[in-house]
Amino acid sequence: MQTTNPFDDDKLREECGVFGVSATDGAAALVALGLHALQHRGQEAAGITTFDGANFHTHRAMGHVAGNFDRDDVIRALPGTVACGHVRYSTTGETALRNVQPLYAELSTGGFAIAHNGNISNAMRLRRELVRRGSIFQSTSDTETIIHLVATSNYRTLLDRFIDALKQIEGAYSLIVMTPEGMIACRDPLGIRPLVMGKLGDAVIFASETVALDVVGATFVRAIEPGELVIVQGSEIRSIRPFAPMAARPCIFEWVYFSRPDSIVDDHSIYSVRKAIGAQLAIESPVDADLVIPVPDSGTPAAIGYAQQSGIPFELGIIRSHYVGRTFISPGDKVRHLGVKLKHNANRALIKGKRVILVDDSIVRGTTSLKIVEMMREAGAAEVHMRIASPPTRHSCFYGVDTPEREKLLAAKLDLGGMTGFIHADSLAFISIDGLYKALGEAKRADVRPKYCDACFTGDYPTTLTDHDEGSEVDQFAMLAERVI
Repeated sequence: MQTTNPFDDDKLREECGVFGVSATDGAAALVALGLHALQHRGQEAAGITTFDGANFHTHRAMGHVAGNFDRDDVIRALPGTVACGHVRYSTTGETALRNVQPLYAELSTGGFAIAHNGNISNAMRLRRELVRRGSIFQSTSDTETIIHLVATSNYRTLLDRFIDALKQIEGAYSLIVMTPEGMIACRDPLGIRPLVMGKLGDAVIFASETVALDVVGATFVRAIEPGELVIVQGSEIRSIRPFAPMAARPCIFEWVYFSRPDSIVDDHSIYSVRKAIGAQLAIESPVDADLVIPVPDSGTPAAIGYAQQSGIPFELGIIRSHYVGRTFISPGDKVRHLGVKLKHNANRALIKGKRVILVDDSIVRGTTSLKIVEMMREAGAAEVHMRIASPPTRHSCFYGVDTPEREKLLAAKLDLGGMTGFIHADSLAFISIDGLYKALGEAKRADVRPKYCDACFTGDYPTTLTDHDEGSEVDQFAMLAERVI
């Protein structure tokens, strides 16, 4: 089975989105709508857990939200006024139903359901210690580590046990937790992964992005702050901050690629920021050409910004079909190769004889960019120039992004000239790290700690990486084969 999308195979993938609602009738149906809006954050599997005041109910399934949670029988089997959901994209680890979230366990304090966006960078060490102490894991997910830490904590109350567990983990996490006592939403002390709060009447809603609030008709209240826990019990909402204050380091790739363009992150319009990135890219790396063409769909806002700044016309030189399934069964290499054009095809009449600038959000392995450039040349482009709306991706991510091993990252292996030759472009340029910060209205200075986590570009990881540091990078990715988000 082969993907028909030649552009999605070579992207960094955000591995999950979370959505939770407290105190409303039909909570499961509302969560299903919210997960639809977050489908771009995880397309491999989805799950919803509800609580009806006495019992927890869970439905988890492989595949998209649509087809799994748009059935009346499924929603009817998820009664309750409190619910949380999760969409998932796994890392290099196992793809299996047992890893689909929310994860659920019966603890001494009652039922405990958890949905997690992020990655625990010391999960393997914690897992080994917990197994030695007698814990029996039911999944290969690092999220399950949190459940066992809560279960084995010596603190008395569930909230104190949960805080005790969080203080033992490293890395990135935005969590929604359901217990018989209520719902808890929290972010890691650096705020690496996003989480926002909204209101819909008396209902309190938590989501990975504001767009999910928009879709269900909720009003955005505020972002959950880094290191903050928000506890909802009935109509009572309270906030605690059990961690020492730290300078936040949210993931900069939320603005570059992960979030939907119609979301707002930390008071920034994603769409406006991406246009600003494209404009800055045009300032830094101009080229004499006839057309600016976005690589659909993630490159579109940056391409608009590039075109507006440069004065070069913006055109849709690559046409995407929205009516093709995700896979294509091919009996041979020839038909498989032709299958990639089912979703994206060059606008030949527009491109022939033109000097084109292709704008994309990133280059990972480089295989996608090579396909795109070849597509343009086959359509008769006179010149093909590639402009990338992020700096070169030279380092792996350990915070909830599916990044290849470093030796598979094109920018980690080749210099700019080598990369240009690899993708067969006439020229290639990336926005500078300083330019990226400038587009976000910030200044990146060597003597000041950066405002964002930009480790995939700079190698400046904001936390310790225990599992990685205890072995080589190769060993780390071998361990990752046993864990998923």
